[in-house]
Amino acid sequence: MPSLPPIRPEDEAVAARIRPHGAFDAPDLAPHESARFDYLLRLGDDALILGQRLSEWCGHAPAVEVDLSLANLALDLIGQANLALGEAGDADSLAFHRDVLDFRNCLLVEQPNGDFARTVARQLLYSTWQHLALQRLTGSSDNFLSEFAAKAVKEVAYHRELASEWVVRLGDGTEESARRMADGLDWCWRFVPELFEVDAHLEELIGRGIAPDPRELEAEYRAAIGAVLANGQLQPPPDQRPIIGGRRGHHSEHLGHLLALMQYLPRTYPNATW
Repeated sequence: MPSLPPIRPEDEAVAARIRPHGAFDAPDLAPHESARFDYLLRLGDDALILGQRLSEWCGHAPAVEVDLSLANLALDLIGQANLALGEAGDADSLAFHRDVLDFRNCLLVEQPNGDFARTVARQLLYSTWQHLALQRLTGSSDNFLSEFAAKAVKEVAYHRELASEWVVRLGDGTEESARRMADGLDWCWRFVPELFEVDAHLEELIGRGIAPDPRELEAEYRAAIGAVLANGQLQPPPDQRPIIGGRRGHHSEHLGHLLALMQYLPRTYPNATW
């Protein structure tokens, strides 16, 4: 059996920077800075992944007007992602050169589009939560986050309104549209509890007045969703076993497929400039 070549010092240096599973080498930060960094990733990754999902409708939406609406939502979200990830570090590197285990988006936003009704259901459930969270984030003690929220909340108010109108239209439409709308809600419902999960990082930021406590949003959120569904002659789906873990890097298989497409060019041509 041939002997292995000796390990070079430069190889050991590279190996020391690689975390398990080949994950992204996060910056070495103080604990309070690490919590803020993680929160910025959550904000940026939610927006980035949902923006990518919505962009998949370009040229495929049911009507030209809807195609343009979804494209505009995607652009708003990509803009938000650029701001949040740019505050965390190099936005392009964070978007295109992290592996799936290093993304901190919630599981809801990475779910496949499905049919138009499922996309609308996902948008209602996420943008309603995002709107409520951003309203409170405008009062953050962190200047960047308060200014970020003040800008983004105006965009997300439209996202929420658009999704609400389509849920009502489909739910109170034909028998077929109502069935599809109910199926879309049922698919997405199990991912809602994760939106109100609080871990150690978020608990620290809540205590410092930097981030809002999502647990305080839940009652208002469920009332708002319930009102939209009632207007659409729809019933909230029965509670299901919660699916959580996205904030800790435990994602569904769908995110890997999405990133394979989204990150292909920057990873294939890492030195390319535009």
